[in-house]
Amino acid sequence: MRLFAAVLPPEDVIAALAAETAVLRGLPGADRLRWTGRPGWHLTLAFYGEVDDGLVPELSARLERAAHRTGTFGLALRGGGQFGHGRALWTGVSGDVPALRVLAGRAESAARRAGVPMGEHRRYKAHLTLARGREAYDVRPYVEALDRFTGPAWTVTDLALVRSRLPRSGVPGEQPRYETVARSPLGASG
Repeated sequence: MRLFAAVLPPEDVIAALAAETAVLRGLPGADRLRWTGRPGWHLTLAFYGEVDDGLVPELSARLERAAHRTGTFGLALRGGGQFGHGRALWTGVSGDVPALRVLAGRAESAARRAGVPMGEHRRYKAHLTLARGREAYDVRPYVEALDRFTGPAWTVTDLALVRSRLPRSGVPGEQPRYETVARSPLGASG
């Protein structure tokens, strides 16, 4: 199954982001982007790709230990940016970003120790993807609009193991489906 570890923002944070995204979708040219739906809004910690079903219990156990070793911390969605010359538009985070990076590193290490084949290690960049483009597109007006955005602060209390199912119908605009497989509470031992 196709899996990743993530932090899932609470509903009040999602609602504030939805209001901001509605404004962005009203900007000229917004129809050239494929907008991520609310069910897809998450902060990916580590992407695992296709994971053999036999490895999932060990991965879940190791993620639980990683979460237990990480104390709760505060975040807020803030600002925005792009990857790949407009191929991905995102909102970033503020708050205890170093703690988020530690949790991301632990989620990656958990997978390696569980035997999940991981690609090359990349420096973690905390972001929540809002839209993607099939080709390079000038998203500067969207990034400039996001400069003013700061969502409600929240306390991250758990790590989620999420399954994603890619669209198969070929219907334009169909979104991936996400299912939370496990949630591991963060501990206080840091």
